[in-house]
Amino acid sequence: MIAKNGDTVLVHYTGRLDSGEEFDSSRGLDPLEFTLGSGAVIPGFEQAVDGLEKGKSVTVRIEPADAYGDHSEELLIAVPKSDLPDEIAPEIGLQLVLYTEQGPMEVEVCEIKEDEVILDANHPLAGEALTFEIELVDILDGPTEKNACSASDCGSCGCGCCD
Repeated sequence: MIAKNGDTVLVHYTGRLDSGEEFDSSRGLDPLEFTLGSGAVIPGFEQAVDGLEKGKSVTVRIEPADAYGDHSEELLIAVPKSDLPDEIAPEIGLQLVLYTEQGPMEVEVCEIKEDEVILDANHPLAGEALTFEIELVDILDGPTEKNACSASDCGSCGCGCCD
């Protein structure tokens, strides 16, 4: 069997940065389940699985454009320190959630100035080329309830597909 658009697939993967550092892996866990063409995974990952034969593996290097995009200066947000809740002591690397009109946005403190804090809303892997070792474990019949949602940010739609 060969994976094609619309198929629900189960894959094991290991992701590495160009430095060789492993940033994510499904090894030792349940395989990742998603439907090809649903947008549930980054485009380069989906393209690597599309056309892959069940039981086969592939190693692919995915450029930022087909992963999490380039690092954008527009996603650096300056916030006056006085706007931070009293219980938050800003430090570089601190992960926070901003609540915006578009919904919650994960940010990281990347710079602390005298009167303001600079928050980075880029995905942590933005600007990085990613290398994945992908094994196609199985191809299921059509979308399952677990992965029927097409939200690109799993959990953001509230449908329960990621529970």
